[in-house]
Amino acid sequence: MQHKAAADQQPTPPFNAPAARRLREALGMAPGHVAYGMRASYGLAYVTPDVILAWERGDAAPTAGELTALAGALWCSPAELIGAPRTLREHRLTLGVAPEDVARFVGLEIHSYLRMEETGEWRGSERQSSALAEVLRLSPRSFATVTGRDAQLAELLRAAAKTRWQGQVKPLSRLIPVQRRELEDVLHEMHLEYQALMAATLSWGGGASSGSGNAGHEFLDRILEEFWSRIRNP
Repeated sequence: MQHKAAADQQPTPPFNAPAARRLREALGMAPGHVAYGMRASYGLAYVTPDVILAWERGDAAPTAGELTALAGALWCSPAELIGAPRTLREHRLTLGVAPEDVARFVGLEIHSYLRMEETGEWRGSERQSSALAEVLRLSPRSFATVTGRDAQLAELLRAAAKTRWQGQVKPLSRLIPVQRRELEDVLHEMHLEYQALMAATLSWGGGASSGSGNAGHEFLDRILEEFWSRIRNP
């Protein structure tokens, strides 16, 4: 039970459950074999075949220590069992960086950083945002997602497509780490495309054609994908 208690206190990294199952089956191992390897080699006496199956089904996820042991039992590296990070915390765990180091690098008190990590609401300044992206190796797209800015980003992009795009450059440049010149080019391009879609829905008689505006509405619905597909290094 001491091992279990210690494991419960460890952070849980993003886990790629399908990869764990594929690796096990490729080795011709049953869940019991993997569980035995973790018990015998890593002292995790509480790991049973049911625990392995729960991880593979996605019903539970191994802690950082358990993931290391699982990788050893499956003869693979821990990186092969780590899924794509989805949150600020998962990005940090994937890199193996301590929260104190991130807070120090971006210039925040540790309790302030941890609060932002827990809530998923990033409140750092523009300089601190750039530092965060650097220390956690976040692409602009990942930065927007893990800091909870996707909804606000989509709202600004829709406004840029429908109205005067120049007015959205400044708020967007504060929101995401994308070069201003590239941002201006992409917003202008998306504005022109949306306006062309809307113009194409009008009939020669001045009325709306059948299905009027559908293409334009669909463009707005997928505005985030449209935006990131045009950014050189999303």
